[in-house]
Amino acid sequence: MTPTTTSTAVAPRAQATAPTGPAVPVRRKRSTAWLAVVPLLALVAVGFGAPALAMATGAFTAKDPATGASSLSTANLTTSLQGPYLNALLGSVKLSAVSAGIAAVLGLLLAQAMVAFGSRTLREAVLTGSGVLANFGGVPLAFAFVATLGNSGVLTNHLGLENTGWNLYSFWGLTLTYLYFLIPLMVLTITPALEGLRAQWREAAQNNGATKAQYWRHVALPVLAPSLLGGFVLLFGSAFAAYATAAAMVGSSIPLVTLQIADALSGNVLVGQENVALALSLDMVAVAAVVMAIHIPLQRRSARWLD
Repeated sequence: MTPTTTSTAVAPRAQATAPTGPAVPVRRKRSTAWLAVVPLLALVAVGFGAPALAMATGAFTAKDPATGASSLSTANLTTSLQGPYLNALLGSVKLSAVSAGIAAVLGLLLAQAMVAFGSRTLREAVLTGSGVLANFGGVPLAFAFVATLGNSGVLTNHLGLENTGWNLYSFWGLTLTYLYFLIPLMVLTITPALEGLRAQWREAAQNNGATKAQYWRHVALPVLAPSLLGGFVLLFGSAFAAYATAAAMVGSSIPLVTLQIADALSGNVLVGQENVALALSLDMVAVAAVVMAIHIPLQRRSARWLD
């Protein structure tokens, strides 16, 4: 008997194919969400764009005193970087740097004491008070310091400060006044970064035999460095742009660029220096642009420790 072999034929799987035809173009709906920002853009254009354009145009415009004709020139910018105008610009930079440096250190210590205490009630009270004091400036702040530490102030007479050579209407007196709103601003700025320090980092440093000073030097301060520098830059910009407090307290006795701009616009020193004032404003914008260019990357770098 001859064995028979059976072969099994495997049928290919049928594949369902969609009928082919001409491609139908898909129309995407245009989003109208961008219309929501039109009012904001219009506000920015009117509130910031137009004044900036007028400032830049005036800064590069020179008037002939004889004929009154206007022409494009860099004479105003050159004048703004010479003589008393340059001294005022450097005076503002010096005052802002000194006051911001002191406020950064004192604000860091105050914020660290608050965070280390660990009380939620204390934290809310300090941050609320800092938010109020950081926005307390101008003429009311000047009046408060004059009434307290002026030549006839309450503390001046009570403590006999007039015999020690104390003068509120000086560089260091104005610096002390600026610290009143710069220190709370630093507390608000640095507190999130301090709260972002991990407890595990301190424990790991202690387990490896590090002291508190070594922990702050090798772990905490390097982590906080971007936030500290960013806070310093923010304080510098706030002090650099301050006007009303200095104007009400010291007048023109201390050379500051904001006071020079006011004098040039009002013609208190020389008549017809309005365009020089605009050039000084442009110098301030340049300094502010440098401040923002430094502050933004530092803020982004420090934000990763807040996650």
